[in-house]
Amino acid sequence: MILTVPLALQGLLLASVAACDAFMLGRVDQNSMASVSLASQIQFLQNNFVSAAVAVEAILGAQYWGKGDKDTICDVFFLTLRLSGLTSLFFFLLCEFSPTFLMKIFASDAQLIAIGTEYLRIAGWSYLLTGVSQCYLALFKITDHPKTAAGISMAAVLLNIVLNALLIFGLMGMPEMGVRGAALATLIARAVEFVLSLSFSLRKGYLWPSLTAFFRKNRQLRKDFYRCAIPLIGAYLFWGVGYTSYSAFMGHLGPDAAAANSVSAVIRDLVCCLCSGAASAAGIIIGNELGAGNEQRAKLYGRRLVIIAFLIGFFSTTLMMLLVPVSLRFVKLTDAASHYLSGMMLIIAFYMIGRAVNAVIINGIFASGGDTLYDLYSLGICMWGIAIPLAALGTFVFHWPVYVIYAMTCLDEVGKIPWTLWHYRKYKWVRNLTH
Repeated sequence: MILTVPLALQGLLLASVAACDAFMLGRVDQNSMASVSLASQIQFLQNNFVSAAVAVEAILGAQYWGKGDKDTICDVFFLTLRLSGLTSLFFFLLCEFSPTFLMKIFASDAQLIAIGTEYLRIAGWSYLLTGVSQCYLALFKITDHPKTAAGISMAAVLLNIVLNALLIFGLMGMPEMGVRGAALATLIARAVEFVLSLSFSLRKGYLWPSLTAFFRKNRQLRKDFYRCAIPLIGAYLFWGVGYTSYSAFMGHLGPDAAAANSVSAVIRDLVCCLCSGAASAAGIIIGNELGAGNEQRAKLYGRRLVIIAFLIGFFSTTLMMLLVPVSLRFVKLTDAASHYLSGMMLIIAFYMIGRAVNAVIINGIFASGGDTLYDLYSLGICMWGIAIPLAALGTFVFHWPVYVIYAMTCLDEVGKIPWTLWHYRKYKWVRNLTH
């Protein structure tokens, strides 16, 4: 709980930015909300690459922290920073020089494309800052400062929400900027998060990676890093592109389906924060034990965490059902979009069981011991082999109803549960990765 609560809170705060964007822009007009939601899929893809790099930092860092090797943790930090920084630069360049091309991937409506292009040109600058600050926040988590990471995220998110209100609606004498205001608020908040991350890392009691570690060569560590990173990047890429394709399918079904999907995605991400927080906590706890050589205790904790994962899944399902009537009151949707949203929320409610179980076991328990290939295999079969082809055929060939296509996009998480539990009992994840 000490780890899960601040980590879940941090995720909740980050997801609340997207929620505020959606609900505030939803008060302006439906197209503004839908276009920004689609444009944000670019940042979602960038975050997946960054998250893959940061996940390796958490996997190796947690084990070396359990071993008490701070110098190697600094080496892991700079390996992560290089990978994350280059990825963020690539996405920044795409947003600045090809924003219209990016938007055409996710929407066919000219107005949605034009609004999203305007958003990306400003928000793209924030990607550069995120690539660095996330590396520092991950370092805080694995070195017993999860509350600091949550506090920094809280400050940035609260600033983002306040600036959203001021700049979108032109409150307190600020210019009324609409979509451009949402993008500018995101950029300013990320800049503050970046500065706070650097400032806290310099404080006494925190691990400060000195620049000498940046130039230090550790071939064995680099080998271990990319052995974990390559399948994780593949898995995050598989999941990120696949997950983004779901929004693209909804975008091609028309503005009403796109708007309903935008709202449902925001609510789903808010509820999923508890799953993500528990998964991160599981990875740190078991990674510490494996790095310290306590393999039997790691197995014991693993069994308990599987039970916790199912409990979180059932709780999330109940919460999603309760949120169905509430969600319809906060945004201005057409009657058709509201009808779509109600059905999508009920489908997500059952999806949440699979999401919780797979997040804790795959991204937490398996990853803690470097068992990262399983995620790649399972995504290749369940998402790319089943869910995406069915959703694509339903959208472009058979023209199935929106509800049916949306249900196809949720098949992968639920279908993986039996396979995931079978792989868990093989205990391939019980490995000490330190040298």
